[in-house]
Amino acid sequence: MGKRIVEKSIKKMDAPEHGNRIEWDSEIPGFGVRVTAAGAMSFILDYRIAGRQRRHTIGRHPELTVAAARAEAGKLRARIRDGHDPMEERNQGRLEPTLGDLATEYLERYAVPNKRPTSLRNDRQMIDGIIRPSIGKLRLKAVGRRDIESLHSSLKTTPYRANRVLSLLSKMFNLGIQWKWTTDNPARGVPRFQEGKRERWLTTEELQRFREALDSYADQNAANALRLLMLTGSREGEVLKAEWEQFDFQREVWTKPSHNTKQKRVEHIPLSGPAIKVLKTMMPNGATGPLFPGAKGGARVSLRRPWIQACKAAGLVVAEQVKGKRRMITRYRPTVRIHDLRHSYASHLVSNGVSLQIVGKLLGHTQVSTTMRYAHLQDETLRDATNQFGKIFTETKTRSAGS
Repeated sequence: MGKRIVEKSIKKMDAPEHGNRIEWDSEIPGFGVRVTAAGAMSFILDYRIAGRQRRHTIGRHPELTVAAARAEAGKLRARIRDGHDPMEERNQGRLEPTLGDLATEYLERYAVPNKRPTSLRNDRQMIDGIIRPSIGKLRLKAVGRRDIESLHSSLKTTPYRANRVLSLLSKMFNLGIQWKWTTDNPARGVPRFQEGKRERWLTTEELQRFREALDSYADQNAANALRLLMLTGSREGEVLKAEWEQFDFQREVWTKPSHNTKQKRVEHIPLSGPAIKVLKTMMPNGATGPLFPGAKGGARVSLRRPWIQACKAAGLVVAEQVKGKRRMITRYRPTVRIHDLRHSYASHLVSNGVSLQIVGKLLGHTQVSTTMRYAHLQDETLRDATNQFGKIFTETKTRSAGS
């Protein structure tokens, strides 16, 4: 029978020359302290369950005090009497997936095969830059609503980004439930931040400056991609995935295949004269394959760098001071998004009298409500129309008075 283990007694323990040595406690059955030849001390608990002898490591000293280890040993003995096996439960815990594991599964099993390159890139940035560093190591069953709320709240200075992270987490957990990884979605019901309007479209003057910036840009292949975004109102992914076989220069129509469009349906888009001119200028002999080849084969996947540089040349950026590795550096952030070229295309058409129905067809909208975001831009056209009748009425009244 050993002695009661206390702080003083374990400080006097000598390390063995080889292997390890254990001193047992006189009060709690199976409770002891083990010291290795290297001098490392750990608290252990020996127990027997289902006919098997087990040895469970409670924790290391001095990270865990004797008092805390004794208390934990008492709790474990009580659980063992109720039929629980501490070692088995710990092993099962190690096998439980983390939120980071779910994020990896989400990307490989769902995002990569189903999402557009831009959306996939955004998901990766949120996962790798925000989710993994903050709560990625938590076991799925340990992630609670409070963890999600804390992460969401930490991003309150960028409410739009915060809400997108929340939506991504909710989607990941819903898929986790579907895949039998977990049974709960702690992101469900967490209140979103109020988002300000993100509508932005380039004025006529800004479009002129942007066009001039593209004319002087060194990489004219990238400049042509941005020109087509402006001239067709298409999405970035649709333009970058475009192939020469999709263009009918006789009918002046671009047929977008269903796998390239957001609505997953074939779209036939008429092309303007300037758009045809851009295409013919860049068209090589015997053109096949992507309009904008990537450096590693296939199609180009991003216009981020050319976009920032063109916006900078057009005066559509704000300068921000950010901390570099050695000093503060100046970084330029565009005041418009690349998707705002699509808004600019639609907004200028509507404000110049083109009907919402026609604009919706050009944009590939399937719902009229989607195009209604531009309805307020009809005001000027409607005002001109009603002024025309006012002018007719006034002239009629004047003629009647003079007769």
